[in-house]
Amino acid sequence: MKKVKLFVSALIVTAALQSCKEKDTLQEVTVPEPQTEEAPAMGNPDDVKAEDANASFQLVKLPYKYDALAPNVDARTMELHYSKHYKGYTDKLNAAVKGTPLEGKTIEEIFASLDMNNAAVRNNGGGYYNHGLFWEIMAPNAGGEPKRALAEAINKDFGSFDTFKTQFSDAAGKQFGSGWAWLVVTKDGKLAVTSTANQDNPLMPGAATPGTPILGLDVWEHAYYLNYQNKRPDYISAFYNVINWDAVSKKYEAATAK
Repeated sequence: MKKVKLFVSALIVTAALQSCKEKDTLQEVTVPEPQTEEAPAMGNPDDVKAEDANASFQLVKLPYKYDALAPNVDARTMELHYSKHYKGYTDKLNAAVKGTPLEGKTIEEIFASLDMNNAAVRNNGGGYYNHGLFWEIMAPNAGGEPKRALAEAINKDFGSFDTFKTQFSDAAGKQFGSGWAWLVVTKDGKLAVTSTANQDNPLMPGAATPGTPILGLDVWEHAYYLNYQNKRPDYISAFYNVINWDAVSKKYEAATAK
């Protein structure tokens, strides 16, 4: 009987020693690398085309890459804005004028006699024209202040560049809901700041301040919400860092030469 007890005790001690030995043994464990969510690959703006390659209106080429205006305008916003919203306006405008007396006319000619009750042409025509100008008056490594004739005109008609900025920022910030802020050349050749709702612009009949737009700022939420959320004033301030004043000056010179 004693031998059995001693044998059992020996087994218990051996098992305990083995357990302790296993606890003291360090095993190498491979820890997986932390997973990071990859940002979606950006497309190429040059690949974005109107649905109908033979239609009256084709997309204005974006003169820079989607990420070129960052951090003032983020790449994802630019890609969605250009390839989705702007393309959508273009395709819908082409569909709206196809087979009508408006087909074959320039967008400016359409605006000159636009029936403001024609919602399809008004909304999509405005979206097409407004965005085309918007892309052109922005550029990377831009900002600063205008020069030469445009600078002189701003000082003459607003008193100073800073006064112009205040008026333009107010027009953009106080535009209720969706719309645009504009710097226009009026029929008498002067500069004026104005704003319009939705996709209207100062070339359309009944504009509060008629004129030729030379600078426009899109204050629809799709233009800034991914980066700025509800902070529209921050977006407006950042816009001055990307204004291509050389392009705006050329538009001013063309408008005053008419």
